[in-house]
Amino acid sequence: MSYCRFVGAALAAACFALPSAGVAQPKQVWKASDVHPLGYPTVEAIVRMGKKLEAQTGGRYSIQMFPSMQLGGEKEMIEQAQVGALQIARISVGAMGPVVDDLNVFNMPFIFRDEQHMRKVIDGPIGQELLERTSNAPTSRLIVLGWMDAGTRNVYSNKPVTKPADLKGMKIRMMGNPLFVETMNAMGGNGVAMGFNELYSALQTGVVDGAENNPPTLLAQNHYQVSKVYSLTGHLIIPEIFVFSKKNWEMLPKADQALVRKLSREAQLEQRKLWDAYVGEAESKLKAAGIQFVRADKEAFYKATQPVRDKYGAKYGALLKRIQDTK
Repeated sequence: MSYCRFVGAALAAACFALPSAGVAQPKQVWKASDVHPLGYPTVEAIVRMGKKLEAQTGGRYSIQMFPSMQLGGEKEMIEQAQVGALQIARISVGAMGPVVDDLNVFNMPFIFRDEQHMRKVIDGPIGQELLERTSNAPTSRLIVLGWMDAGTRNVYSNKPVTKPADLKGMKIRMMGNPLFVETMNAMGGNGVAMGFNELYSALQTGVVDGAENNPPTLLAQNHYQVSKVYSLTGHLIIPEIFVFSKKNWEMLPKADQALVRKLSREAQLEQRKLWDAYVGEAESKLKAAGIQFVRADKEAFYKATQPVRDKYGAKYGALLKRIQDTK
């Protein structure tokens, strides 16, 4: 073949390979991550959201879930979503407090009267304002799609904790936020900031004496195998958020952004139903496995943690009043 004929053939092949205006865009598979296993309410809600997304976009978008800390703990997930290596992540507000300070208002001990009070706050104007502030914060680089429930956090260890004196000398794992460490210190223990992915081993080897979380987490992460007493201190009721990488979000057409927001609202409400059913199931399984549920003196812990609310709550005065006034 002559040089001219070769070039002509190559150009023709190149032109043939160029997509025409009518050719569909390649399918996008979004990576989603969670520290919890498949079947856990937060994971299941996003999996279901992905199926709806794929069906309603004719397969243009789908979600691939990476559960069980496959992509790291919450700190790692935040960082990956910020740079666009991960599209969707479910993150505790506790882990987001150091990134967006306004969220720390929900991280203080005994801010909510109970879980119903918390739901009314996040479902109302306060919840919407905080979602928008987080999405717009320069430090965030994330778009918050919605809230998720995470129940009430209680202390678990191998001895009953019914009053502040019971925590004396005990090292209790807390999320990596100074507010939580100070909360545990005020409650009478020794708060230890530690990644969630390190916790089972730390409990097993005695690096920490206990931790605090909700019943579904105690069950799903197998922590009940190494911590036999669940003390109902009720010191924290922290909602969670699920976020989308801002870097990727800004590349989506407006119509697709609107669809994702619609499906996210459905996922938020679906997760709540899944959560309520899962909590009852988890508590039954934990009791059947021999876990001892112990009532604690919440009033004593409330009084002990007042200095934490005084220190961190000063700058949230107006917002705290609105939370307290939410009926």
